[in-house]
Order: sequence, then structure tokens, then C-alpha cells
Amino acid sequence: MHSRLAQIGASLALAALGGCAVLLEPMRSNLESSAPEVRECARWYQALDDAIDAAGVRDAQETRIAAFPYLRVDRATSALRRNAAGSAAAFSEFVDRLATLDLGARRHEVANLGVQDRDGAVERARSCGQRLRGADFAREVVREELLERATVPDDYSDARRVAGLYALTRLPFAAGVRRWEQETLEAFGRDPSSAPEAPLVRYAPPDAGAGASAQSDATRLLAKYAPIFEVETRGAYDRAGRLRWAEGSEFPVVDAADPVVYTLITHTLYRGRELTQLVYTLWFPERPPRVAGDLLAGRLDGLSWRVTLAPDGAPLIYDSIHPCGCYHEFFPTLRARPRPAPDDLQEWAFVPQAAPKLAPQERIQIRLASGTHYIERVSAARAVDGAERYRFAPYDELRSLPLPAGGFRSAFGPDGLIAGTERAERFFFWPMGIVSPGAMRQWGRHATAFIGRRHFDDADLFEKRFEFALE
Repeated sequence: MHSRLAQIGASLALAALGGCAVLLEPMRSNLESSAPEVRECARWYQALDDAIDAAGVRDAQETRIAAFPYLRVDRATSALRRNAAGSAAAFSEFVDRLATLDLGARRHEVANLGVQDRDGAVERARSCGQRLRGADFAREVVREELLERATVPDDYSDARRVAGLYALTRLPFAAGVRRWEQETLEAFGRDPSSAPEAPLVRYAPPDAGAGASAQSDATRLLAKYAPIFEVETRGAYDRAGRLRWAEGSEFPVVDAADPVVYTLITHTLYRGRELTQLVYTLWFPERPPRVAGDLLAGRLDGLSWRVTLAPDGAPLIYDSIHPCGCYHEFFPTLRARPRPAPDDLQEWAFVPQAAPKLAPQERIQIRLASGTHYIERVSAARAVDGAERYRFAPYDELRSLPLPAGGFRSAFGPDGLIAGTERAERFFFWPMGIVSPGAMRQWGRHATAFIGRRHFDDADLFEKRFEFALE
């Protein structure tokens, strides 16, 4: 611990000297500003960022914006750039969002860095961000630079695709994707009344009556649409739970004694309108090998289930991935009509089943297979007797988990991956351009297609693929 603090201190000292990297505007001007407050804030940010990078605790959920250390961007917010250029008020609101994203990430980075006065550091980030913002955006050229830079790179490597002869190798990969889709359709087509292949463990949402009056609007909304997870359970690898750091472990483990579903509220765009999305993520200890040499097996597995709401608050569509970004499936309601794919090869929008219509007091129930944790059925269900009650935890908790000996560490590395969850498939699937395919990933880092380019948080994901009846 002392050596780590010394490393951080050395990094701060070096950064205070200004470094020798080539800096872009407006950061360069701010570091040399005649206004002491602006200059000190710019140097403080530079020192903090150098310390964060030296300690390896950079958070990858949102993208930093070059020369604007107090702002970060995600795909949904980046899509608002054109609107932000339309008026001073829209631009100010846009910057507010970027600043909020950065401040949220800073909280986790500061905690993981081991700064003793975390609240003080976050407050310094807030006040310095406001000061630099005032200095920067008085100039139109800087406003234009921000709108140009506030983008999120995709999670595909063109170099890998070129080296892997993607134009040719994508053909057998596309055939493999179609086989998986066919197998999935067969699983969904099984008689619902047939006996499950393994005992079922059901995880139901928290009791709605427990402390309902004290719940926030966000918690009530999450509770309203939270699904029941019905898991075929053959072993410990099928028991869902809380993600935590264990003594001596270099990767997070799952505590099945504490069933947790990690929740996130985000947004997407549809024809210029923002739609609310609710995300529920469940973690399992592993995906065990089905056969010797199983390329897809490895530590940790899970499911992220997303509900996209219409302006009237009703679900439009459900979709899901595993935390690796794999197995993206869509379950449209009657208010979502699929659009045709632009070509036969591209992974577009696989719909194994339409979403069931829910009667009052019913909610979505998701059947998961043992081991693979593939979805096999989506149905409507009422309260389940004997179900285990899971609790909600903010997805953001994963960005700064407590360590057994004190301190904090993210479940994710600076690359947005969970160390130790690598799959052997990476040695064969790399020509598709995804870094470490099969490894568990942080929100915002989910590439979801081998053929083509697609991300779970693409702002135009649904607009391209579905016709929504919003009203």
C-alpha cells in the first residue's frame, strides 16, 4: 500500500511540472493561463489524470474528450451533438450532461486511487470543472471543437479485421451465427409444458410492499418492470449473486448467498426523442465447459436484460446480451415492428420470440439454461411461490468495489474488461475485430456483432432496426 501511495505521489509531482506531451487546445492555453485559478485547475486535472493512469484505475465506461478533462461522453449523449449546436441553451444542457458523466467517473477513480479525502477531491473536480468550462466556452471555436470531439470510438479494430482477412473470414463466421440462431429457435420452440432438464431456481424481484413509500421514483420504475429469472440449476455455476473481491483473488467472484441484480437507467434515441431504458444485470460464477476444450467456457457469466419504454411508460421492446456482448436477442412487443436487414450476412436484429402480452399483476419471466445461461423462453408470470428474492444494487457499484483489506477496486480494468474472464475463443475469433471476444465487459464497451458493427448502447440501434408506435 505504501509503495502504491508513493507511486501516486511521484506521478502527481511529475505532472505538476507540466510534462512533455503535446497538448491540444483549450487545455494548453489553460495550463499557461494568466488567470491563476484557471491555471491551477488545469494543472490539478493534469496531475490527477496522470496519477489515475499510473495507478491503472482509469474507468472505461464513458469516453474522455481530448483537452476537456472535466467532460466525458457516451454514445447516447454523443448523438445529441447536432441538437446542441442549435442554440446556446441546448449547448449548455449538452455540456451539463458531459460534466455529469465525468464527475460520476471521477468519484470511482478517486476511490480506487486511494485518495483519503475522496469527497474533497470530487468537490475540487466539480468546482474546477465549472471554472474551466467558463474559460473555455466563451470562445466559439472551442465550442465547435467540443462538438467535433465528443464522439465515442467503436469497439472494433480495423487492424485486426485487415490482418484477419475479414472480407473472407466473415463468411464462415456468418454461417456459425446462423447455426446458433437456428439452435436458439429450436430451444424456444420446445413445448412449454415439458419438464425442465434441471431443477429450476427462480429469482423474483424485491417485495414491492417493503418500504415502497420511501422508494425513489427510479427504484419504483425499476421494480415495476423487473423480471423473474428462472434458472435451470445443475451446480454452483448456475447460482446468481453479488460480485465482490475475495482475499487474494485477481478477479471478482460471485457471492451466491446474496442474490443481486445490478440496475441501470439509461436512454436511447428514436427519431429525435429520448426513450428511457431499464437495464437489469445478473452474474453467475462461470460458464463451465460442456466438452473438453470448450472455447466458450470461463470465469464469470451473466445476463443483461433491457426494457425500452415508450413515452407513455409502457414497454416497446426488450433485448438482452451476456456481459461479453454476446448473444444479442430482441423481443419486440406489438408496438415494435422489425425492419429488414440491409444484407443477408450482417448480424442485424435476431428475434427468437415476440414479447408476451402482460395482464395486470404479471411480469416478464426469463428461462435460462444451465451452464450456458442462454435464454430459452420468455413468458408472462405472476408472483412465484418459493422464489428467492433478489435485491437491487446500482450497476455503478461495480465500478468501485470494496477490497477485503480496505480500499476499493473496479471489477473492470482500464480497457473495460474483467481480468481473468478471457475465453479461448479469442485465439480464433480475433479476425472479427473484437478485442478478447468472450471476456466480460463494462457497460458502454459491448460490441454485439461479429459480422458488421453493432453496440448494445448505440443511440440508433432501435431506430435502424424497428418501427416503433410511440403513441
